[in-house]
Amino acid sequence: MQLKKVVVTGLGALTPIGVGVDAYWQSLIQGVSGSSLITYFDTEAFKTKFACELKAYKPEDFFDKKEKRKFDPCAQFGIISADEALCDSGLNLSEEDKDRIGVIWGSGIGGILTFEQEVSFHALGDGIPRFNPFFIPKMIVDTTAGLISIKHELRGPNYSTVSACASAANALVDAYHLIQLGKAEVILAGGSEAAITKSGIGGFNALHALSTRNEDFKTASRPFDKGRDGFVLGEGAACLVLEEYEHAKTRGAKIYGQFAGVGLSADAYHMTAPHPKGLGIVSVMQNALKDAQLKITDIDHINTHGTSTSLGDIAEIKAIKKLFGEHTSKININSTKSMTGHLLGAAGAIEAIASLLPLTYNKIPPTINNFELDEKIKEIDPKINLTVNTAQKRIVKVSMCNIFGFGGHNVCLLFKKI
Repeated sequence: MQLKKVVVTGLGALTPIGVGVDAYWQSLIQGVSGSSLITYFDTEAFKTKFACELKAYKPEDFFDKKEKRKFDPCAQFGIISADEALCDSGLNLSEEDKDRIGVIWGSGIGGILTFEQEVSFHALGDGIPRFNPFFIPKMIVDTTAGLISIKHELRGPNYSTVSACASAANALVDAYHLIQLGKAEVILAGGSEAAITKSGIGGFNALHALSTRNEDFKTASRPFDKGRDGFVLGEGAACLVLEEYEHAKTRGAKIYGQFAGVGLSADAYHMTAPHPKGLGIVSVMQNALKDAQLKITDIDHINTHGTSTSLGDIAEIKAIKKLFGEHTSKININSTKSMTGHLLGAAGAIEAIASLLPLTYNKIPPTINNFELDEKIKEIDPKINLTVNTAQKRIVKVSMCNIFGFGGHNVCLLFKKI
């Protein structure tokens, strides 16, 4: 069977450093930190008092009062990013076969705010169950995929993927495969997360996963830096319109690039820690290169998972060096989480956009907040280019995006200039 070619024709993003793809990209290139003190609740009793909140987001700008009550922020973010991506794609849905257009959406946690509010309210009440009738549909992870399809009457494949921080990346992988196999012509794929809540911050604090740099929160997300002490929690959403190439070409669509290949693997090691030798990471990148029929020397850019944790950063750099060898120093490597924070289940989609746009603009966003490179990384490769603090210009023909999730879920995405 001849597999079909998949391209990206639309983008949408709602991020801590910009509402809309253009604002997001400009902030990435300028090296803007999205970290700020948490405004959603009183953080006095919490170890971490900051996060990467959405700055310019007002739900009333997008939803009426009834919709606002019915949709958890996780779903709100997803609907908005999908609307932007659909508009950007130029698809005229009235002329399309909507049975051939799907929505696949990822989220690691889903409606955690809804769950927290409902359970907290009843725990403090008289014990009589008076739950909101929208409690369950607001909370469950698949709601966003359903709401997007309902809004636009898209009747193709429709479901959600859950693989912790790899959730949105897995949504993109599934969409890619379904289009390759001819099961759909267009799929809106992405992810959203809205976990800056008491339970979100408190839970990750209990894991000792979050930075506690409360006095210097703007620079707290420090991938690869010697002084890093954990990741910064972010929120938002991103959507990519994936389309079968001939379908896109026939309608004269703008094409950002080819979705060239994907890799999947498992660490099979630990619930929250990566394999110390990066074995699963090596495997997932190898699998992506094989799928795309590309060589290691074809890779110009790697947008790393790069969360700003001591174990994760080292394992990924070890894996990159093991696979790419001498070519490692010729690759622009970066971590956009230094600016956006970690969007958990939405990270795969928001970082796919950050990996795809260098094909258009021939610029690599920086890894900001790097004051002193970790000695262990210098030992792995003293010539490594982590695109430190300032964006760098270069011709980018192939870009790689690594996304990993708790449980050892690894995903690698490859985008190629067309």
